Parts: sequence; structure tokens; C-alpha cells
Amino acid sequence: MEHRIHLNEAKRIVVKVGSSSLTHETTGHINLRRVEHFVRQISDLKNSGKEVIVVSSGAQAVGISAIHLEERPTTLPEKQAIAAIGQASLMMLYQKLFHEYNHLVGQVLLTKDILDDDERYRNAKNTMEALLKLGVIPIVNENDTVATDEIEFGDNDRLSAMVAVLANADLLILLSDIDGLYDKDPKSFADAKIVEVVHEVDDFIYEMAGVSKSKLGTGGMLTKLMAAEMVNNASIDMIIANSKTPYILQKIQDGDVIGTIFKAKEM
Repeated sequence: MEHRIHLNEAKRIVVKVGSSSLTHETTGHINLRRVEHFVRQISDLKNSGKEVIVVSSGAQAVGISAIHLEERPTTLPEKQAIAAIGQASLMMLYQKLFHEYNHLVGQVLLTKDILDDDERYRNAKNTMEALLKLGVIPIVNENDTVATDEIEFGDNDRLSAMVAVLANADLLILLSDIDGLYDKDPKSFADAKIVEVVHEVDDFIYEMAGVSKSKLGTGGMLTKLMAAEMVNNASIDMIIANSKTPYILQKIQDGDVIGTIFKAKEM
């Protein structure tokens, strides 16, 4: 509990929400009830005086729903086309829902080269600061329509970490369909337990999670640990939690022992 009591003091928060948290498990199409619940929680954080940046997956799922595809496309050009349709539709959905709570949103599309280039990095940083100063909630996603790799950042985990560092955030929250980091594989061991606190993401943590940092990853626990390592080195706390937990963001803010917290390194 002592590791979380300060979380309510976080002023600037980046919240990453994965596709699995916004879609139906059976069809992969957008789950309006989940999106509405997520928007309500973000709006409540904003109402409490927090600055919130959302890194949202789900563009492809929305695109698939919009044109009534029976299954996901397999080629990169098809995925980029679906993302182009979905990004517009997803932003319309976010605009509509956040408007009901009297909040404005702005779309920010990033690619890896923007974050690797100093001038583009400064421009992205200045844009983010301007949006937050105006009281707008930035909705960030990878620009899938022009990305040359199928998934450059790894299911937006590493993208959200980069955004947190770029924005000088106080806290990064990764919401997905897992409860946190386990001390062993929960699928193989019934006695697996959630690790409540990680003070340093080292080789032992990667080994405990059953992943290898040397292998390229596109989501899963590997990219979440890489995200934690990145933000912790920038003195930013990170939490992994299950988006399906009712009012999860408020519980995190209240300091409830839920999910896994990765502690920032003290500078």
C-alpha cells in the first residue's frame, strides 16, 4: 500500500488501452459498453484536475466493423486501409462520447521516425503540451496508414512509454486483458500470484515473465516490461492492470493494491 499512496498526486497521466479492452472477444468488433465505461473513467480523472493522455488501440477493429468484414485482413496494405477507415471512425466515437462529459479530444498520430528525429520529437512534444494547456485530451495512436512495419511499437505498449517520456508524465497505466505481472505462468501453475511491486526491471524479471528481451516482440508481456524499463529510467511510475476491473482507474488513483506497479528510479 505504501508504494501506491502517492499515486493520487500524479498530475499528468498517460493511459494506454489495448484492442482487447475495447472489443468483443467473440467477434473482434468494437464493444461500445466498454468504450463508454473507459471514457467515463477518463472524464472523471480530468474532472478531478488531472491532465490525461490516452494511447488507444482499436482502429483496425473499428474499421473492420465499419465495412462489415467477416475476418481480419492479412496483408499489410489491407491492414493499413482498414486502419485509415478505423482511425476516423474511432475518433468520431471518442469525440461523441467525451462530448457528453463536456471534454474535447484531439487526435495525435505518431510514427517511430517522429520520435527518433530530434526536430520531429520537439514538434510532437510542443503539440502535446499545447493540447494539454488548452484542456484537450490527446488521443494518440501509431499512424498505421503510413507505417512500413506491421506493428512498429508492439501493440502500443512501447508507444505509450515513448509518449509518457515525451510528455514528462508522472504515471503510465497500461490497461489490457491481464491482471498484472505474475511470479510464474498462471496458465501452467494454479498457485501463480500477482507481483504487486517491481523495483527494477532486470534480467530476473524478464526470466520470471518467461520472455526474452533479445527477441523482437509485438505485444504481450515482453513489450510491457520494455515499456516499464523505459519509463522507470525516466523517473515515471507504471502500472499494469486489467481494464475489465470496474472503475479500475479510480481504484488505482485511490491507491488500491491492484495490478503490478513498476517503481520509477529516483534521480
